[in-house]
Amino acid sequence: MNLDDLPLRDVSPAHRFDAGRLENYLAARIANFGANMNVRQFAGGASNPTFLLSTAAADGDRHFVLRKKPPGKLLASAHQVDREHRAMQALAQTDVPVPVMRHYCDDPELIGTEFYVMDFLDGRVFRDASLPELSPAERAAVYDGLNDALARLHQVDYNAVGLGDFGRSGGFFARQLKRWTKQYRDAQTEDIPAMERLLEELPAHIPADDASTIAHGDYRLGNVMFHPTEPRVIAVLDWELSTIGHPLADLGFNCFMWHTDSVELGSLKHVDFARSGIPTEAEYVAAYCRRTGRAGIDDWNFYLAFAAFRLASITQGVYRRALDGNISTEREVVNGAQDMSAVALALLHRAPQF
Repeated sequence: MNLDDLPLRDVSPAHRFDAGRLENYLAARIANFGANMNVRQFAGGASNPTFLLSTAAADGDRHFVLRKKPPGKLLASAHQVDREHRAMQALAQTDVPVPVMRHYCDDPELIGTEFYVMDFLDGRVFRDASLPELSPAERAAVYDGLNDALARLHQVDYNAVGLGDFGRSGGFFARQLKRWTKQYRDAQTEDIPAMERLLEELPAHIPADDASTIAHGDYRLGNVMFHPTEPRVIAVLDWELSTIGHPLADLGFNCFMWHTDSVELGSLKHVDFARSGIPTEAEYVAAYCRRTGRAGIDDWNFYLAFAAFRLASITQGVYRRALDGNISTEREVVNGAQDMSAVALALLHRAPQF
C-alpha cells in the first residue's frame, strides 16, 4: 500500500478540528488505536468530508477513515453519517462487503459535528466506467462483481439485521416522486417542458411491483471498491442515501450508465460491448435477475426514467445554489436539468427493450 497514491491533502481550513483531542478520545475507544496520529483529508467532492487517520502501533502503522458532516447549517435530511454507519454496521453480519466500523460519535462538541470511524481499506475505485486499464476478462469480472454485490444487498433480510425501522416498507416510488417534485419546485428557476411532463406522467407509470429491500440509493461503479490487484469487490461505500426502498430503484440508477455521457456517473454509451468484455445493459439486468430469482423485469423503462428524473431534480438544486452564490465554481453555470429531464422523458417513452 502506497499512501502517496491516494488523493490526499492537508485538512482544509473549513474542516479543521482539534486532532489531539480526537486522538485521545479514539485511543480510549478503539483497541490498539496507536499513537502520534496524523490527519489528512481526502480530496474530491464528497458530500461528507472524509479523512485518513494514520497512527503508529506496536504491530506497525494503522490507518482509519473518518467521515463527518460538513460544518454550518445543514438540511435535516442531508449528510446523515449516522445512517451510513448504521447501515454498514448492520451489513457486517451479512455477505455484503463493507468496511469494519470502529466507532460512531453523536457528540458535535468533539470535532464540530457527529462522525464515525472505520477501517481503511487498500483497494481500487474505478472512475472511468470503460475500465481502459483492464483486460476484457478483468472488465467482465468487475461488472459481474458489481452486479453480484447489489444482488446480495437486495437479498438481505433487513428485519433480521436490525434495520426494520430504517425506512418505510412499500409505497417507495410514490413517496420519492413527491419528495423530488418538492425539491425541484423549491429550486426551480425556469420552465422546463420535459420536466413538467415527467411530473405529470411518472406517477401514472408507477409499477405494480412494490418490493422492499435495503436500498443503497447511490449504487454505481464509483462507490464500490475493488481488491488492489484482483477484479473482486471488497467494499460498497457511501451509504448516505441508504434506506428501506425498492430494489429496482437501485438497479435502474446503476444501469443509467448505459444511457448517460456523464463521466462522474460512469458512461458506457460508447463502449464496444462485443470486444470490451463489458456486458450490455440487457446482459447485466439478466444477471441480476438470475441472482435474485426474478423471471424478468416489467416496466424497466420506468426505473431508468425515475433515476434520470431524480438526477434532474438534484441538478436543478445544484444550479440554483450556484446562481445564489452558494457553490464556488470556475466553470460556466449551466442548468443540466434541461438535458437530464429530456433523457428521462425519452427513456420513459422508448419501446420496451427486453
